[in-house]
Amino acid sequence: MKQSPDRLFARPLAEVPDFIFNEDVARVFPDMIKRSVPGYPTIIENIGVLATRFAQAGTPLYDLGCSLGAVTQALRRHVRTDGCRVIAVDNSSAMLERCREYLHVQDSMFQELLPVETIEADILALDLRPTSLVAMNFTLQFIPREHRLDLLGRIRRALVPGGALILSEKLRFEDTEEQALLNDLHLDFKRANGYSELEIAQKRSAIENVMKPDSLEEHRERLAAAGFRKVVPWFQCLNFCSLIALP
Repeated sequence: MKQSPDRLFARPLAEVPDFIFNEDVARVFPDMIKRSVPGYPTIIENIGVLATRFAQAGTPLYDLGCSLGAVTQALRRHVRTDGCRVIAVDNSSAMLERCREYLHVQDSMFQELLPVETIEADILALDLRPTSLVAMNFTLQFIPREHRLDLLGRIRRALVPGGALILSEKLRFEDTEEQALLNDLHLDFKRANGYSELEIAQKRSAIENVMKPDSLEEHRERLAAAGFRKVVPWFQCLNFCSLIALP
C-alpha cells in the first residue's frame, strides 16, 4: 500500500484541534509513528516473538487499540500455536479500514497465517473472551485515567493461567531533571527524523489534552491493583517502554 509522509502539522494552524485518529492521521500513520516513537519497529517485531511464549492453543490473542494492525501482523508472523486467532480492536473506523487493507496485503504475501477478526468497538465496553495474550501498544495512555484500572482488571480476569499482557506506553518521570532530559532527547529524535519546530509544537498542542502518560511506578501500582502478580519491563528507549504483566 502507498504510504504518505506525515505533513499534518507542517503549516501554521490558526487553532490546533485536539488529536484524533481520523482519515488524515490514518493516511500518514506509518510515517508518523516511525518518526515519533523511538524503538517502535523493535517493539512491534518483538511483541510477536514474545507472544510465542504465552500463546495457548484454542485461545484468541487480543490487539487492543490495533490502529493499522502492526502488532496483529507481528503476531501472525510469529505465532504458530494451534487454534489461535487474533482479535484486533479499534474505535476508529478510518484506522480499522486501513488495518483491513494491510491485513489483506499480508494474506497475499504469506501462507498459513493466524486468522484475524477485526472489530470496531470501544475497548472499555468490549466483552473479553478467555485469552492467553493481550497486547496494548500505546493505547492505555489515550484512555481516561479514571477508567484505566477497570480496563486492566477486566484484562486480568480474562487471561488464562500462563497468559500475559504486553503493555507499551510513553512514560513520564517523577524526577524533574530526568523528565527534562528525556523529553529533550525525544525532541532531538523528532528533529533528527525531519520534523520542524513548528510541526513539533503544533503536534504537542494537539496531543497534550488527549494523551496522558503515567510513570513506571504508576503503571506498576495500577497493574498490581488490577491483580497482576509480576511486571517485567522488557524494553525502553528514551521515554518509551514496554512491559510484560503476568497474572
